[in-house]
Amino acid sequence: MSEERSGTRRSGGPRKAQEIFDATLDLLAEKGYEGLTIEGVAQRSGVNKTTIYRWWPSKGALLGAALIGARQLELTAPDTGSLEGDLEALLHTMVTLLTTRPASDIAVSVLGAVTHSPELAAHVQDFFADRIAREQPVFDRAVARGEIAADTDPMLLVDLLAGAAWVRVVLRQLPLEEGFVARAVHTVLNGARAAG
Repeated sequence: MSEERSGTRRSGGPRKAQEIFDATLDLLAEKGYEGLTIEGVAQRSGVNKTTIYRWWPSKGALLGAALIGARQLELTAPDTGSLEGDLEALLHTMVTLLTTRPASDIAVSVLGAVTHSPELAAHVQDFFADRIAREQPVFDRAVARGEIAADTDPMLLVDLLAGAAWVRVVLRQLPLEEGFVARAVHTVLNGARAAG
């Protein structure tokens, strides 16, 4: 299957791709993955369902493309001048997505659905690969500034920070107190050992 047909292509697509992506994420937020249908997306976006099927053969492929291509989840890598500042900006973005509707409904729906849909899980892996590629300049600049070693694993750093936010907000359902982002970034970068 070509990249174009699998729903993972990064450019091109139908003329109303943004409308299709917006409708997909809106319906996901409202109805969850089980309630998301190609027919519902077609109706909401004003696009014929055959057009959607021509580009994305299943709702998993469509959702995977929407996660990468939709305006609601756009990400621009920050450039604050320091790794700590950049990671705080990234974590603030993640926290906002997890605590602000409809993005929070989208995130929770996707998290729940990937545990039951191997097809969707494969498309969500594409989403995270796209995210780490967009975040890579943060780490390249940090290496150039001498803030981290060249062999530092950017994915591990991002996973540690994102994981802290996900567990606190989604699983424990606790509010994020003031200073959480700065403390989480400081701990990931510097550890928790007492200075001595």
